[in-house]
Amino acid sequence: MTTITLFSVPCTNLSFSSPPKRFRFNPQSSAQLSPTSSSPLQNPSLPKTGVIVIGAGLAGLAAATHLNSNNIPFLLLEASDAVGGRVRTDIVDGFLLDRGFQIFITAYPEAQKLLDYQSLSLQKFYSGARIFYDGRFHTVADPLRHFWDSAKSLTNPIGSPIDKLLIGSTRIGVLSKSNEEIFAAEEVPTIALLKKLGFSDSIIGRFFRPFFGGIFFDPNLETTSRLFDFIFKCLALGDNTLPARGISAIPEQLAARLPTGSILLNSRVVSVDLDGSKTPLVRLQNGDVLKSELGVIVAVEEPAAVELLAGRISQVPKKPVRSTVCLYFTANRDQIPVQDPVLFLNGSGKGIVNNMFFATNVAPSYGPPDKALVSVSLIGLFEGVSDDELVGKVIEELSGWFGGKLVSKWKHLRSYRIGFAQPNQCPPTDLKKNPRVESGLYVCGDYLTSATFDGALVSGRRASESLLKDRALTPSS
Repeated sequence: MTTITLFSVPCTNLSFSSPPKRFRFNPQSSAQLSPTSSSPLQNPSLPKTGVIVIGAGLAGLAAATHLNSNNIPFLLLEASDAVGGRVRTDIVDGFLLDRGFQIFITAYPEAQKLLDYQSLSLQKFYSGARIFYDGRFHTVADPLRHFWDSAKSLTNPIGSPIDKLLIGSTRIGVLSKSNEEIFAAEEVPTIALLKKLGFSDSIIGRFFRPFFGGIFFDPNLETTSRLFDFIFKCLALGDNTLPARGISAIPEQLAARLPTGSILLNSRVVSVDLDGSKTPLVRLQNGDVLKSELGVIVAVEEPAAVELLAGRISQVPKKPVRSTVCLYFTANRDQIPVQDPVLFLNGSGKGIVNNMFFATNVAPSYGPPDKALVSVSLIGLFEGVSDDELVGKVIEELSGWFGGKLVSKWKHLRSYRIGFAQPNQCPPTDLKKNPRVESGLYVCGDYLTSATFDGALVSGRRASESLLKDRALTPSS
């Protein structure tokens, strides 16, 4: 076992007169830390770094980005073979398959600060949805973007005209609040908020349950009203989109801006310990030990963080996890019923499909030129039901939507069962949790803020800011 000290300086009142040097690991794998390898880390004259970030999902990448912008040296450890955490895309037979139903909302405030939207080539969804109810589809549209579609929908059975006016007043209400006010407001389950606002059971069941239930992976709408208000506000201000190169383009863009070699892939951390000098020791699965006197930021999912920091962070009361199954099908472009970039919702209250869309209608780059990619989302893990059974049930159900002659030609490509799709944020919640565990040890992730892309990015920044404040670092510009 090797022990590597990544930075050796006093722990307080630090000031860098020039940007610290960094490790440069070209083969991005922890294998090079092994004492049996020809690792340059065995050379004691190597330059040193300051912070260890564990986990290269959005939160860890945001933490590293903030450290890098302040000229603080760091090493970002990732257990898997790529960055992104839950935000990953696979390439299968020329198709881009996001791991689960994931949509990027352009109005996320933290994302606007960190990401280059133009280079992501964001492809827009239709601002509304088509809802399957009573054997046919009905449109719900944003009146500010699709006025005539919205006007035509006033008399459809997806809620009453009063319900549609209530959507407008709810929109005005959330736009009048700052994000800080939203996250600090009194909270109730989303379902209770909707009933309090006066929405009818018909629009709750036919629109809100499949739409926001698909966002929260919570068909009962027990998620906190704070998160509902934040998402509703972002939807009012921005567009639902997909990056042209897949959802993984978002973490990949953040990673590409970090110094070469500052990310180690295939580097699973098994424990974080404090020695007698209160300096965290990070132990890797291969037996190596990394040491940093500036601090450690743990940027993994909540269950993994609780296990990794056993006894150091409190175990919150256990809530049912948010799970999903995402199935992908392929078809010829002439074997799909529409060419519109629209989200389809199940408003019937029956069946297992919650929502679906034709991904290549939104972003043609998600498939070969002559092919269509179909994405279908279910809520829950469906344990005890085989993949083949699920495929059969989905094909049968969607045949009732679009016709069996068409759907029978679709070919199943891949299914993803995602046990931990996002943290459960039913009340009571604290969406502004302190990232500081103790001096030198910090946590980040969307379970500390809002269960959104933006929440993960915010939490990473806050963890880095907390570390810098504790260490009283004043990096030079």
